[in-house]
Amino acid sequence: MNHFQKKILSLTLAGCVSTFILGGIVAQAETKKEDKSKEREPIVVINKDPYPSSYKPFHSVATLIKNATVLTGKGDQIDQASVLMEQGKIVAVGKDLKTPDGAVVIDASGKWVTPGIIDVHSHLGVYASPSHKSLSDGNEATKPVTADVWAEHSVWPQDPGFSRAIAGGVTTLQILPGSANLIGGRGITVKNVPSRSAEGMKFPDAPYSLKMACGENPKRVYGEKGGPSTRMANMAGYRKAWIKAQEYMDKWDTYNRDYKAGKDVTAPSQDLELDTLMGVLKGEILIHNHCYRADEMVSMINMAREFNYSISTFHHAVESYKIADILAEEKICSAMWSDWWGFKLEAFDGVDENIPMVAAAKACAVVHSDDENGIQRLNQDAAKAWADGTKIGINFTKAEAFSWITLNAATALGIADKTGSLDAGKMADVVIWSGDPFSVYTLAEKVFIDGALMYDRNDPDTYWQSDFELGQNKKGAHQ
Repeated sequence: MNHFQKKILSLTLAGCVSTFILGGIVAQAETKKEDKSKEREPIVVINKDPYPSSYKPFHSVATLIKNATVLTGKGDQIDQASVLMEQGKIVAVGKDLKTPDGAVVIDASGKWVTPGIIDVHSHLGVYASPSHKSLSDGNEATKPVTADVWAEHSVWPQDPGFSRAIAGGVTTLQILPGSANLIGGRGITVKNVPSRSAEGMKFPDAPYSLKMACGENPKRVYGEKGGPSTRMANMAGYRKAWIKAQEYMDKWDTYNRDYKAGKDVTAPSQDLELDTLMGVLKGEILIHNHCYRADEMVSMINMAREFNYSISTFHHAVESYKIADILAEEKICSAMWSDWWGFKLEAFDGVDENIPMVAAAKACAVVHSDDENGIQRLNQDAAKAWADGTKIGINFTKAEAFSWITLNAATALGIADKTGSLDAGKMADVVIWSGDPFSVYTLAEKVFIDGALMYDRNDPDTYWQSDFELGQNKKGAHQ
């Protein structure tokens, strides 16, 4: 065997493919080709936050507020106490705090200090002032389920209502779509700061919410549009939407599982409406449910069990006192008015003691506004609810009642780890009041957001004025 024949034999035995010319004859040895698998397409992932917060805290300096009556926001009152803020955070609350070098010292003798007020139900920016149909952007009343719309895409940062709200001590608010629809779309939680965009106000890392509505509103809006026109059709509409969402979630879960297993799979088509509903089913988006009647709240709780999701908060909830024990067991908050009732039939059975009765059952009680004027006086609404409870022997302290517009509200929005109380490490969202915030004569004097002084009643240079108001109002006239 010559050299070339030996080479062919060795290559054949090695399982390779080779071609050689032997005396004019083409000799091929069978070979094994290198396996070059086609590269897989990258996994398809739904962007859960395509419009992230661009909020950046305003400039702050180390600040010590001393000699104040302090309500911590979580039920405690400390007399003759101090609050220390540094680098946008609460550092300490108590007595005999040391003053850091270079810190601003505010003597708050005779004044009260609280966390910033949180309004869990506002339509500022989506039903902006002045009230005009061109600024009516809160209800996409074109079909009963519009989970695809997001309130943040309607928010007008120039709404003068934001500056009025901070003058009432409001540092954080949730802006919701209206209640025309069974499922009205996503809400947004914002810091109450001036900004050129909704993203510039967006509370960092706050979970999205989903607005749902029970009862009369969807019936009224869609009764002559093909339905729903009854409460039973309302329930059917919700359930159909959740069934679709479950199927959509199953498709994405199957896709993700198969992709990770190495299978060649195609991602489902993205659906904006079902993205939001799937976010609820996965526990990423919080349900905020407009619902007046106790029986309807129970129906919504039962539906949540059917589809395995949670409800964060019932809004308006004038009959929560009837099922306060159930709400406590289910850990569902009620966002309520102090004394609005009777303006329609489903609001007829409200009682002024609703809020303290819910709180007495150890359920999560929250005072909300749902109003561009009421948001300026939420401390007074909390005071009215506290007083109404006291009259019938439900005796909460003022410190405990103040949690209805601070820590409980933060809990409803999923941000209680960041704000809502004067705990060390939380955002320095703080209000200095001229006196007892439960008095109608008391005013918010200074408002800090992330430690930055955003409003000072005695300094007109801190008063906000939106571009919309320039040339129309004298600066600070609203004060």
